Amino acid sequence: MIVLGVILLVIGFLTGISILWTIGIILLVIGAILWVLGAVGHEVGGRRHYW
Repeated sequence: MIVLGVILLVIGFLTGISILWTIGIILLVIGAILWVLGAVGHEVGGRRHYW
């Protein structure tokens, strides 16, 4: 999810499409939150680790 967010940020920045930029930021933030929750030991979606 983090990688997809970064890809959408780059594409949105290069093409000037603001909706891709917005979706990229949202995916990046959600991915980072899930990653941090998985890293501290909380189960995310029934999994002990989130990749």
